[in-house]
Amino acid sequence: MLYQIYETQRSLMEPVTDFAQAAAKLFSNPMSPLSQTAFAQRMSAGYDLLYRLGKDYEKPVFDIHTVDVDGVGVAVHENVELDKPFCELRRFKRFSDDTDTLVRIKAQPVVLVVAPLSGHYATLLRDTVRTLLKDHKVYITDWKNARLVPLSEGEFHLDDYVNYVQEFIRHLQATYGNCHVISVCQPTVPVLAAVSLMASRGEKTPLTMTMMGGPIDARKSPTAVNNLATNRSYEWFENNVIYRVPDNFPGAGRRVYPGFLQYTGFVAMNPDRHASSHYDYFKDLIKGDDASAEAHRKFYDEYNAVLDMDADYYLETIETVFQEYKLVNGTWDVRSPEGKVERVRPQDITTTALFTVEGELDDISGSGQTEAAHDLCTGIVRKEQRHLEAKGAGHYGIFSGRRWRDIVYPEVRKFILSHEVPQKKAPRPAAVTEMPDDNPPAPPRKAVAKKAPAKAAAKPAAKARPATGAAAAPEPEAPVAKAAVTAAPASRARRTTAARKA
Repeated sequence: MLYQIYETQRSLMEPVTDFAQAAAKLFSNPMSPLSQTAFAQRMSAGYDLLYRLGKDYEKPVFDIHTVDVDGVGVAVHENVELDKPFCELRRFKRFSDDTDTLVRIKAQPVVLVVAPLSGHYATLLRDTVRTLLKDHKVYITDWKNARLVPLSEGEFHLDDYVNYVQEFIRHLQATYGNCHVISVCQPTVPVLAAVSLMASRGEKTPLTMTMMGGPIDARKSPTAVNNLATNRSYEWFENNVIYRVPDNFPGAGRRVYPGFLQYTGFVAMNPDRHASSHYDYFKDLIKGDDASAEAHRKFYDEYNAVLDMDADYYLETIETVFQEYKLVNGTWDVRSPEGKVERVRPQDITTTALFTVEGELDDISGSGQTEAAHDLCTGIVRKEQRHLEAKGAGHYGIFSGRRWRDIVYPEVRKFILSHEVPQKKAPRPAAVTEMPDDNPPAPPRKAVAKKAPAKAAAKPAAKARPATGAAAAPEPEAPVAKAAVTAAPASRARRTTAARKA
């Protein structure tokens, strides 16, 4: 009943938020007589804040139309490459009428960004995608809101997530010969499982895996998120946070973990900070600081937009990742689309290089949780393993904002490039009007596929250079220090706690 009560309350609040929006404009529009009254600025700011606190936030858009490639503006067209019941494989296709730029972008690496399915939409990685587009062909998993998926499409399990990732990897391999995979936060676990299963079957695996801020081993440096999952039983989650979608949505009757409950949990982690942010927004409106007010709107338009997750997927993630630690204990079995049950064995991965990234101040995935992937992937030679701890970066700072762009991305780009299989240079076109970036002729693609096993000969990434940058907008962070990039040690058990937190 809670979901129905929430929807009823939201429907009742809709006229109030519409009135607040209209009143804010009446008190701020210079053509309105009300804008000339004594407290017009304060009244407009108050109504505007009321509107934003009560409005319904829809799924944002990526809004990436152009990127700069070596000083040349390149157009970006967004389209859906594969459409699955619970996810879209979204492609950011680049176009250019500059011949030299076109030749360069045709030869750039292909990257699959696996976005988290943990409350927010994939647009949370907008900055990640925009930055990657300068040097890569980019695809991203755009997960759907479960309340919009009809019951006729069936259930969605953690196994289905793993199978989706494998299907997307195979699609890119069939198109380009091979690809690189970047997973951010929650998907580090299913991505590692997907690549492990491919390796165990003898399939071609991605050239590299970059894992950023994820709970590979949630036992290390547990955070508030980990503690909630371990202090409550599986039955408690099933009985207290799972509800059926109301009748006014396409997914009516589907069991989900509702987005509004997830949002409540997000805010409850830092209530004082959010209250202060909204009060600052009110003061910015009174002062007429439009730039600061717009920055607030953009952040909360993204932060407040949440989606429902299918109940089976959510509960299985809680059990597998945070309660029974099946990945690190070697007890995780995944059912394939054909119904075959297979054991996840990360030690079988041998031809995929591994790069892990953690933020020094990450309060979502604690120190060492992502780095634990190196201990599991024992089949990858040490020179093909790297680790980065971004100094002064919190959870969002490792994939969005100044620290991502100045500290993390240069190392990710270097790592991917050092393991990219050389491609035959595409013939220089005599004249170019408007051509896509990633439609190479058939011969180069075949050449890439034949040369794929030789990638192990690529040189390892160089040591990181010091980088500095201002604080990222979404979170308060300490001044940027030198980024620590190291080759993964043979045994992380020897590392002291002081060394990890240095």
